[in-house]
Amino acid sequence: MQFFRDRINAMQGYKPGEQPPPGSNIIKLNTNENPYPPSPAALQVLQDLSGELLRRYPDPTAKPFREAASKALGIPADWILVGNGSDDLLTMILRACAEPGRRVVYPAPTYVLYRTLTQIQDAEFVELPYGEEYDLPVEELIAANGAVTFIASPNSPSGTLVPNALLEKLAAGLSGLLVIDEAYVDFAESDALELVEKYDNVIVLRTLSKGYSLAGLRLGFGIGNPALLNGLMKVKDSYNVDAIACAVGAAAIADQPHKIANAEKVKASRAKLAEDLKQLGFQIGPSQANFLLVRPPHGNAEEIYLKLKEQGILVRYFNQPQLQDKLRITVGTDVQNQKLVQLLSQ
Repeated sequence: MQFFRDRINAMQGYKPGEQPPPGSNIIKLNTNENPYPPSPAALQVLQDLSGELLRRYPDPTAKPFREAASKALGIPADWILVGNGSDDLLTMILRACAEPGRRVVYPAPTYVLYRTLTQIQDAEFVELPYGEEYDLPVEELIAANGAVTFIASPNSPSGTLVPNALLEKLAAGLSGLLVIDEAYVDFAESDALELVEKYDNVIVLRTLSKGYSLAGLRLGFGIGNPALLNGLMKVKDSYNVDAIACAVGAAAIADQPHKIANAEKVKASRAKLAEDLKQLGFQIGPSQANFLLVRPPHGNAEEIYLKLKEQGILVRYFNQPQLQDKLRITVGTDVQNQKLVQLLSQ
């Protein structure tokens, strides 16, 4: 096709995880959705939506959500930028900061969309390999001198959390923007919000897809210095967050007890699933997310992925370096997890 830029013709697009048809009996443990329902308060807002709310354009800054998030998290509202999922924030950041001649840097393996969005901007990407234990290569990241440096913490697909001391060392050593992607932070022991106040080159990204059980809503947000967010505002779509997502998301983030209770259930199930898989001979890495990265006893990850798929269970297989012999398994309900373990034991 001659319609597109050479870069677009040459690149591969991001490929999301498999999505079974609605209402199917497939057990979906491949894209890290929360297995429990959203907040009843959020669902009530959805049921009560008025036609007038839909007739008009939404608030261009998603002010109702920013105010609810400010109250829930103890962050000033003008330190919050809202997006159509946290992927929208990633797009804004690279629109604003990446171009030919500017580097985007991140440790790998990690979220593949970082590479895809960088390629769209025709910028250079530098992937620095994690060590065997997913130790962060801090000095190498600093030396790479990125205009943008991405750190997913907890990381996907490993589930590992980067200590704040290492993130702070990175923030202090970088001249460019440090993006700390905390999509899975609701299942972790700590977060990096304290760095946002200390460093004006740090932005922390959050999503309602995981901890709040709202992957279908598409709502995420960034937390950073207002001067930094003002630059990103210049490149965001005019009405990037719709009125429904803003209203439902505001109710969801206000209901912290519901989110915390669901996260605790997921963490308990994560520990049980890890122990059950160890009993079957799987090697399990430490996880502070709502999934496990596991190596089957014989390393035959792709074979197991295909056999599970035949039996109606989807898990994630990545055919890429450091991951060919591993599977990423979302933590489901205890019933779903036991079905998985039973099939694997066969």
